[in-house]
Amino acid sequence: MRVRIYKPARNAMQSGVARTKEWVLEFSHSDRPDLDPLMGWTSSDDTQSQVRLCFDSRAEAEAYAKAKGLEYIVTEPKPRAHNIRPRGYGENFATDRKAPWTH
Repeated sequence: MRVRIYKPARNAMQSGVARTKEWVLEFSHSDRPDLDPLMGWTSSDDTQSQVRLCFDSRAEAEAYAKAKGLEYIVTEPKPRAHNIRPRGYGENFATDRKAPWTH
């Protein structure tokens, strides 16, 4: 069985980096989900696709996959570019602004 090891990206709706410090081991889908003809819901007999294991480091996740005999793929995270303004948030209230501050 193949698993994917990755570090999750930050939430696009927030500027924070919560839940991005851990490495995640996620099982891949082994079969297609079935479509219920009456209700239109999707279902599957594959319960492994619902499992997500969190680890503190990449090495721990790889060691777990090796110990369980799982084939794994590691996806490296892209570094985040920091958005640092020269004077920061306080610049909004500075008295020495070159242009008037308006909405």
